[in-house]
Amino acid sequence: MKKWVSIIILAVLVFSLAACSGQNDKKTGKEKKEAKTQEVFKIGAIPDQNAADLSKGMTAVAKYLSEKTGMKVEFVPSVDYAALVTAFQRGEIHMAWFGGLTSVQARALVPDADSFAQRPRDSQFHSVFITQPSSGINKLEDLKGKSFTFGSESSTSGHLMPRYYLMQAGIDANKDFDGKPNFSGSHDTTYKLVESGAFKAGALNEAVWQTAVKDHKVDPNKVKVFYTTPSFYDYNWTLNSNVNDVFGKGADKKVKDAVLSITTQQKEITDFFQTDKFVETKNSNYAKIEKVAKALKMIQ
Repeated sequence: MKKWVSIIILAVLVFSLAACSGQNDKKTGKEKKEAKTQEVFKIGAIPDQNAADLSKGMTAVAKYLSEKTGMKVEFVPSVDYAALVTAFQRGEIHMAWFGGLTSVQARALVPDADSFAQRPRDSQFHSVFITQPSSGINKLEDLKGKSFTFGSESSTSGHLMPRYYLMQAGIDANKDFDGKPNFSGSHDTTYKLVESGAFKAGALNEAVWQTAVKDHKVDPNKVKVFYTTPSFYDYNWTLNSNVNDVFGKGADKKVKDAVLSITTQQKEITDFFQTDKFVETKNSNYAKIEKVAKALKMIQ
């Protein structure tokens, strides 16, 4: 009899320990789930213009995405284009507003990343070449022997495509200017340098130029556009391949749907991006950018 009592007591103890273990496992799973939902979804943008304006616009995007997705979203500034690409490669940035070139560079490092949205104008984007009216520069060929500034070295509309169309006009940017070309770092700095006379000419993003003229940040009596490039695909939102791993299955779709739902009701966002909405795009749309970047040895 004592033997059976001992066996029963032992069985009860084993069952109790197993139940406690199961509860602990469930608790651990719950804690893991809560930890995952507490992750911060970090967005970035190439620093191609005034830092204060960029921060204001991107913070508005972060706030809207938080409201639409239920995730905590935060804008993380980058010191330069390369730093943003590196942060994206490391998985520290989950979605980025890239130019065409930086999106190609980022996807070369993160092959499953997805360039999924752009403004309507980004499928027909242009760069403009500017100079002072009295410079005597009226076409690309006139730039030989003149000082010249690009924007950032990693900029699509401030460097890559302008350099490409200079090549098409028979101008080697490394040899044919008055000294080596300058890299201003941002589009707004480019037009300021040309307006001041620091450089005879420069190239920049058409949209930034148009806004600067509209907002009276540049004097069109002192600076003129003398050449506009053919169109090319440029800016886009690119989603990192790690989003579902970090935030759970379906997180990528929630973010995409949120971006594509932006309208003029989100005025702070649409005003900043100079658009009324975002539309779908795809990685293959940037094949020309990739081809030009490889030809110019800006990517492998």
